Amino acid sequence: MAYTSNYVRCAGQEIHYTEWGAADAPVVVAWHGLARTGRDMDELAEHLSGRYRVLCPDTIGRGLSQWSAHPEQEYCLAFYARIATDFFDQLGITRAHWVGTSMGGAIGTVCASGLLLPAMQSRILSLTLNDNAPELAAAALARIRAYAGNPPAFDSMVELEAFFRQVYKPYGWLSDAQWRRLTETSVRRLPDGRVTPHYDPAMVQQFTSYPDDYRIWEHYDALQIPVLCLHGMESDLVLPETIEAMRHRGPGAAGRLQVVEVPHCGHAPALNVTEQLDCVTAFIDKAPT
Repeated sequence: MAYTSNYVRCAGQEIHYTEWGAADAPVVVAWHGLARTGRDMDELAEHLSGRYRVLCPDTIGRGLSQWSAHPEQEYCLAFYARIATDFFDQLGITRAHWVGTSMGGAIGTVCASGLLLPAMQSRILSLTLNDNAPELAAAALARIRAYAGNPPAFDSMVELEAFFRQVYKPYGWLSDAQWRRLTETSVRRLPDGRVTPHYDPAMVQQFTSYPDDYRIWEHYDALQIPVLCLHGMESDLVLPETIEAMRHRGPGAAGRLQVVEVPHCGHAPALNVTEQLDCVTAFIDKAPT
């Protein structure tokens, strides 16, 4: 896998990202989920890199990006969108397709709507929501908040991998090598020598400081671009009734929404198997440029 590892300052924070493909190719920004890192996008980035420049950031407080000194203010969609805007500016991105898993999809929706950051509306050409919607199930949010806010620590990498295999079982099929890479790219060692997931536990303050942060119907309704929604058929976060509402509002009502039900997955499809990769690629390929 040919990629480079890079750092850039965005909204005053050091942000890590990987870059794939030719520097002069059309751009795809692939943004990960709540407690994950940009390395979750490796398979998608490699798949697209023959024709696209693919950029996969670590959100502030995750992976190799800087942790916030003001978690109650900066761990929220509005600040993540500011980081995304600066990311586009710093890297000279004038147009890009956006692929977002869970939280990454919400950031993309907020950016592409133009309601918060008007200049971003024309810069996002298409939006792929990987098991994300403008309203998320309260029970599932409570579950995520409970485990993400108290990340466990283990004596060994083998134990951490076993934990990841259990908590991320809804991702669907991953090979043994993919599980190992998921573990090795999202681990940090604590001062006592144990290992734990590589993110700032304070990022869950988003749910207390901004309890309605993921209720973003107004942003969804304002979208003027093609939208692909990959919906894990077993997802407890994005409910069927929410998908149905999406079909009749915003891009759905305008005929710009494509929903693909992904079998044998919950929250969220890992974007690592041929069917998912080809689906996203075909959508981006036929989107306006």
